[in-house]
Amino acid sequence: MPENRDPVVHLDRGFWIATAVMVALGILAIVFWVVVPISGLMPEAVDKAQQIDALFRFLAATGTALWILVCGYVLYFALKFRRRAGTPENAVGVQIHDNNKLELWWTIIPTVFVIVMAFFSIRIWSGIEFAPNNTLVVEALGRQWYYTFRYPNVNGEVKEMHLPLGQAVTLQVSSYDVIHSFWIPAMRLKADMVPGLINTLEFTPTKPGKYEIICTEFCGTFHGEMHSGTNQNPAYVYIDTPSQYSAWYARTQRQQATASNAIAAPSTGQLKLAGGDAKAGAAIFATKCSACHAIGPFDKRIVGPGLKGVLDDPSHPELVDGDKATPQNVAKILQNGYKGSIGQMPNQAQNGLTNKDIVNLVAYLATLK
Repeated sequence: MPENRDPVVHLDRGFWIATAVMVALGILAIVFWVVVPISGLMPEAVDKAQQIDALFRFLAATGTALWILVCGYVLYFALKFRRRAGTPENAVGVQIHDNNKLELWWTIIPTVFVIVMAFFSIRIWSGIEFAPNNTLVVEALGRQWYYTFRYPNVNGEVKEMHLPLGQAVTLQVSSYDVIHSFWIPAMRLKADMVPGLINTLEFTPTKPGKYEIICTEFCGTFHGEMHSGTNQNPAYVYIDTPSQYSAWYARTQRQQATASNAIAAPSTGQLKLAGGDAKAGAAIFATKCSACHAIGPFDKRIVGPGLKGVLDDPSHPELVDGDKATPQNVAKILQNGYKGSIGQMPNQAQNGLTNKDIVNLVAYLATLK
């Protein structure tokens, strides 16, 4: 017996008129996002801002055009195939299915779109995350509820962030207390400030000026202080001309020469590890290390590997830097830090560790059998 099928539904003139209108609106939306002056509303202060704006334009243009098509067809078909007066209440509407050509194209087009978007995004991300050599390294540190900054050969921390125009910068972002989120809208760059973890942003300032820094993650009672820019806690980055930056840097060096919170330079050479206090080391581990390392097997990662049995693990006789798992080599990593495929570990100065702290941490790690 031949199968009963619904009558073929043809696309009439109304469908093509509606499609033409939606395509025209979609093209207008794309043109709008291509030409809209984003930099006029929000300046592009660094080289990466233009790339991120281009990605935003691409997503906004394609997303708006797609939204117009989806919503337009929903409205058109809702009107076209609405229930007519006199139609029985139990009537079954037109059944349309098994259109292989349509299904093929709505699989191919989104797949190509996702691949293009992924390539575009990863290319920009890699340029932000992986710093070249010979950059100015600046540390940005979050506190409740203000920012401080560290500079090479400047004692202690300063409460103003200055950057030289045209100089490649590596910004290392971390936190003393809770998780903050460091965002400079004019740079389009954002990174979470996580205690014990360093996130890296790489860019080159291209436009002099004063730009607001905003914390975009609720970090406590006075979260709003971290983007209001008060006189006591300025939340701004200043991009200076090279001469202005040099003058500020020299002045800051003089002002900070006797800073009480001066950061000790990382110790060099081998430390004497005898007499370490494991109990004190456990307390330091809880505050400085637990955000990235679990007290568990090597494969139990948070950011870095688990550290249980780090000095007595037959499965992993070597540390992440390839050296043998000995107390002295563990101390060396704590002194110098480490950067590799699993991320970046702060060095002694960045983690605020004294030599005694390192000795105590090694003593504690030796107890994790």
